[in-house]
Amino acid sequence: MVQITFAGSGDAFGSSGRMNTCIIVDAPGTRFAIDFGASSLIALSKLGIAHNSIDTILLTHLHGDHGGGIPPMLIDAMLGAKREAPLKIAGPPGTRAWLAEVQEALFPGSSGMSPKFGLVIEELCIGGPHLIGDLKVTTWPAVHTAETNPTQIRVEVAGKTIAYTGDGSWTEDTLKLADHADVLITECYFYSKPVKYHMNYPDIQANRDRLNAKRLILTHMGPEMLDNANRIAEECAYDGMIIEI
Repeated sequence: MVQITFAGSGDAFGSSGRMNTCIIVDAPGTRFAIDFGASSLIALSKLGIAHNSIDTILLTHLHGDHGGGIPPMLIDAMLGAKREAPLKIAGPPGTRAWLAEVQEALFPGSSGMSPKFGLVIEELCIGGPHLIGDLKVTTWPAVHTAETNPTQIRVEVAGKTIAYTGDGSWTEDTLKLADHADVLITECYFYSKPVKYHMNYPDIQANRDRLNAKRLILTHMGPEMLDNANRIAEECAYDGMIIEI
């Protein structure tokens, strides 16, 4: 059994008080996060989840609402939480430099700090499978802000497959991402208004029958989508939601 907790299910701007993207996955022998937005420490604290318990963080792209929570997590792991267990962070090309720049911008002078725990930051080329501990991670390109090196991500663990679009407009690669996944988590930013570089509800409607996943969950909803969520049949994520696959 694999358990998925939506610690944060919101957009970049905290619409309706929702936290930034932070998806926690518990599988036999491991706990990992898919994205770790700027509000993730708050979200985890509310749920009673210690960030020291996370073995791996996977990033889909380099925007603050998807990875901005990592620098304060690392600083607390060194100073307050006294982390001892190793931590792996894996993301698209540029992840290592981006995290260093964000940390120094948020906490000037912190770049000289060195963790006593093992810290590995791995940059994943887009396409092809990658083995990260017990996880098999496959990425496809996403159509989002190019400077963030955006990806869609598929994680296989304990015989289950979790697929996540990250942020980005519809692409035919999403069909490969979703194929036979136990759950497909997809961004759904707007209900009727088409917005460039984001997945919106009309995209999901147009391609719903082509998505070969066992379960579909919508997340990263903006104000217009949240106002209309009760009008749709699809399952929608919310902060604190827990599912099992």
